[in-house]
Amino acid sequence: MEPLLAELRTAVGAGAVLTDVDVTASYRRDMMPLAPHGQPLAVVLPTSTEQVQAVVRACAAARTPIVPRGAGSGLSGAANAVEGCVVLVTTKMNAILEIDPDNRLAVVEPGVVNLDLRDAVEKHGLFYPPDPSSYDWCTIGGNLSTNAGGLCCVKYGVTTDSVLGLDVVLADGELLRTGRRTVKGVAGYDLTKLFVGSEGTLGVITRATLALRPLPQAPATLVAAFGSTAAAGVAVSRVVTEGIVPSLMEIMDRTSIKAVEQYLKTDLNADAALLLCQSDSGGEAGRRELAAIEQACVAAGADLVYATEDLSEGRDLLTARRAVLTALEVYGAWLTDDVCVPRTRIADLIAGCERISESVGLRIAVVGHAGDGNMHPTIVYDPSSADEFARAQRAFDEILGLGLALGGTITGEHGVGKIKREWLAKEIGPVGLRVHRGIKRALDPENLFNPGSMFELL
Repeated sequence: MEPLLAELRTAVGAGAVLTDVDVTASYRRDMMPLAPHGQPLAVVLPTSTEQVQAVVRACAAARTPIVPRGAGSGLSGAANAVEGCVVLVTTKMNAILEIDPDNRLAVVEPGVVNLDLRDAVEKHGLFYPPDPSSYDWCTIGGNLSTNAGGLCCVKYGVTTDSVLGLDVVLADGELLRTGRRTVKGVAGYDLTKLFVGSEGTLGVITRATLALRPLPQAPATLVAAFGSTAAAGVAVSRVVTEGIVPSLMEIMDRTSIKAVEQYLKTDLNADAALLLCQSDSGGEAGRRELAAIEQACVAAGADLVYATEDLSEGRDLLTARRAVLTALEVYGAWLTDDVCVPRTRIADLIAGCERISESVGLRIAVVGHAGDGNMHPTIVYDPSSADEFARAQRAFDEILGLGLALGGTITGEHGVGKIKREWLAKEIGPVGLRVHRGIKRALDPENLFNPGSMFELL
């Protein structure tokens, strides 16, 4: 492989090609402990589209696979190295190239941190909606590759809903430009949406044109406590049925509540479930939204409903939701799942997770985006125990099966990666899998990009 390494050093500079195994070890996997990973031949850190093209051409000539990677915040193994690959890390391509307030768009490189983009456009009175939980360190490239979501999806959608166009380096090193800068455009196939969520299996994204929105009003916040998850589920259904679209609607189950109370040394005053909502409509419109949500919660049997327009108080309430994963670390390591079910089946999913918890003998906490049905059951286990790790794997799979049985999907925002390949096949069926493989062969006939992610190319 020395000729390839020499070409890579010529392409990006010797200092941007890492081969020391002690250094490359930190690039082998993302945040998902169950997903397989291998030892990369090298890690390269290009700084331009031209460098990415040179790397792709060199790897193609040497028939060496490429695994694109952002910050490594993923939870599906989609950025995990395969044995002998080149991990192409885009974090040094971190320029915000343009902010166009008049047309409400930004052009960015893939290494831009989500929060940095949000802060930059806010100075222009604009807003970039996608907000994954790791928004303060995850990068736009990773968000694009997994079609990341976040807490605000109920009103603003997932990443793909904010993408106008992409620059993508293809398997032959050519540069494809997709999409547009206009509000509307239906010329040809929607190739932009094809690449968003493709987990680096079809090409390397090197630039994105993103749609922005006017900066919302300061949010008002409502929290509702319930004595049963069924009652909380009814409240969610009532909110949806009445056409209320809050900017955020999150749910926490009993296990999550108790963990956060212990971690934050606070009392959330909820026995079985907590619903947390925000409205960023502002003024009287925001107050009407929260009043309607309060009425829905009371009608569903809420034990307590509290609303506030105080920003500091609202942030404190939201801290409880964002602190769940950290709070669970008090009990052990965590393994978070990602299933999306119809909003009317949220309570059924939580109840099912309670049964799975009892069956495997491990703590399972459920939090999620109640507004769109995307739930994150999180399994707590002792990583030093092979038995507990095996039981955690079993619970992970049983939760995926439960999600499908409830009419849902195996992933709402984390992606398939290398951990849910067999489940993707179950969900989309043989015809769907054949179409996926056909697209992959058309764009990457030598299986250069991220082989084995999402599905095997037979």
